Amino acid sequence: MTAAELAAKILDAMLGHLGLAAEIQIQDTEDGPTLQIFSSEKETIIGDNGDRLDDFQYLVNRILRRQMPDAVRVKVDCEHFRSMQEDELHKEVRELIGLVKTQRKTYRMRPLNAYYRRLAYNVIAEDSGVTAASPPGDDRLKRISISPK
Repeated sequence: MTAAELAAKILDAMLGHLGLAAEIQIQDTEDGPTLQIFSSEKETIIGDNGDRLDDFQYLVNRILRRQMPDAVRVKVDCEHFRSMQEDELHKEVRELIGLVKTQRKTYRMRPLNAYYRRLAYNVIAEDSGVTAASPPGDDRLKRISISPK
């Protein structure tokens, strides 16, 4: 059994214990395996702004690592919610980069968790005309400041 198959089994058991009916598909992506959930109860599974998806992903990966210490990290999505959020974030970052470059001012992004900050930094790194920084600390949500070079 592959790590993704075991992760799908773990997620299916979680959803079952919560009384949520769902179909789980394993998809290979450039970021590794993704467990795509399809359900009539997608709002419940996704939660507020994907918070519950984050929780499912965290728990699935913790349980998976206990059973397979060398397992790859698995992403959990529901009806492509995360994919759409990531596309919107990329668009938002590119728009802010454009503002920073034209107005020569520093702009701060909305608070982002570590995963979305990493995605934002990847987009920012593609543009040599700007720099970015986050405040130090252990806060779960932080704002990235984008400045002109």
